[in-house]
Amino acid sequence: MTSPTDFSDLNDLPNIDAALFEPPSSEQLGIPHSTEHAPKILLLYGSLRERSFSRLAVEEAARLLNAMGAETRIFDPRGLPLPDADDASHPKVDELRQLAQWSEGMVWCSPERHGAMTGIMKAQIDWIPLVLGGVRPTQGKTLAVMQVCGGSQSFNTVNQLRILGRWMRMLTIPNQSSVPKAFMEFDEKDRMKPSPFYDRIVDVMEELVKFTLLVRDRSDVLTNRYSERKESAAELSKRVNQRAI
Repeated sequence: MTSPTDFSDLNDLPNIDAALFEPPSSEQLGIPHSTEHAPKILLLYGSLRERSFSRLAVEEAARLLNAMGAETRIFDPRGLPLPDADDASHPKVDELRQLAQWSEGMVWCSPERHGAMTGIMKAQIDWIPLVLGGVRPTQGKTLAVMQVCGGSQSFNTVNQLRILGRWMRMLTIPNQSSVPKAFMEFDEKDRMKPSPFYDRIVDVMEELVKFTLLVRDRSDVLTNRYSERKESAAELSKRVNQRAI
């Protein structure tokens, strides 16, 4: 299992003005303390390069999420087989699926390649099924989408990720991040430089934590559908896992 990331030290966030940093809380949102544990956030990135800017952006996001009180896991896609090239018993596939079930929210960050998300990003999402044994591992969970660009700012990838988030029945938050010329936004220590692009990532992570706190205890109610109440779990699993229509 992927070990938890631990970037919880506010001193490790040099771009943050501590006087203005407000970690979201249940009290702030008027939520009863029915769930006491930290929000559980899974972060996925879409590049295998040694210096992957989508990974660096995700690591910055994880630092911020930890400082806001969340528990985070970052999935390393290295070694994940292509969809259908192996079966679900593959260790990396099993790891990813367990993390998807563990999480209450996700961050997806991909480079833009040929005007689209990378195949590495799409492969991770394709390996997460809509249903596992009658349980939907992504339904009703929150999602934040981000992209890094090699050139000028674009929104092609985040728009595609939104479509996938809807398909996976996730609550994709309104805010998003697109970092242009990402190679100029990180220093020699692989930390993001202070900029409006960094501040946008702070905004996105803050919004993700707020939506996760608001939704996670209500997810079962929000996703309770008439059509699915007509089916048993066994019937639902059989229908969505059928080999052909």
